[in-house]
Amino acid sequence: MQATYSHVDRMVVLGIMPVNEVLPIDKGIDVWANFGTKFFLERREAGVFNLGGPGFIEADGERYKLGFEDCLYITMGTKEVLFGSDDPKNPARFYLVSAPAHRACKTTFLSFADANKRPCGDAKTCNKRVINQFIHPDVLETCQLSMGLTQLAEGSVWNTMPAHTHERRMEVYTYFNIPEGNVVFHMMGQPQETRHLVMQNYDAVISPSWSIHSGAGTAAYTFIWAMGGENQAFDDMDNIAVPDLR
Repeated sequence: MQATYSHVDRMVVLGIMPVNEVLPIDKGIDVWANFGTKFFLERREAGVFNLGGPGFIEADGERYKLGFEDCLYITMGTKEVLFGSDDPKNPARFYLVSAPAHRACKTTFLSFADANKRPCGDAKTCNKRVINQFIHPDVLETCQLSMGLTQLAEGSVWNTMPAHTHERRMEVYTYFNIPEGNVVFHMMGQPQETRHLVMQNYDAVISPSWSIHSGAGTAAYTFIWAMGGENQAFDDMDNIAVPDLR
């Protein structure tokens, strides 16, 4: 298990790969020291994707089975969350993002078929892709967390281009399904002074509200986006013309 706590909208990112044991959400985490609460989700909500083999999540005694690219939204106030794999030789890879919450919603399982699908881009500009909205106002009610999964078509390599920022929300990208021997160049920073990171499979990057978040791969790939902040309006963004990037 790996965890990162960001002061950017106080988001938490976890990678959980149970192999020979069932892992609690707070494995190795001092909850009181980090959050000042009695349990991890006392004042938080979370979204989880499975990026590996079949596995399960138990949330306050209810078990949910997750296959590859399935998703589970877990509401604020859930006291016990456990993660397990069906086969230690093909373990689940759970990717979790948690945001502060002030009200409880409903813990909900979402298969890939349940996602709201938004095709966009064009093969001519190498950015033909489908945005799959899972934890999103058009799909289910949450407090502030939004998450989804974007798949690039074969032959397309650019995501989120033309680029944008959204001053009222931060975003986390996690890249996967990158073919062996390939990488993704993730662009970030202010539009007039961009920088890049080289991303491998399962790498995550946090983008503050003032930063663009875009990428170009050496082959097609998939990424998960997660947002938290002032609103959940998907189109609340400040677009930047490509010639204006520096």
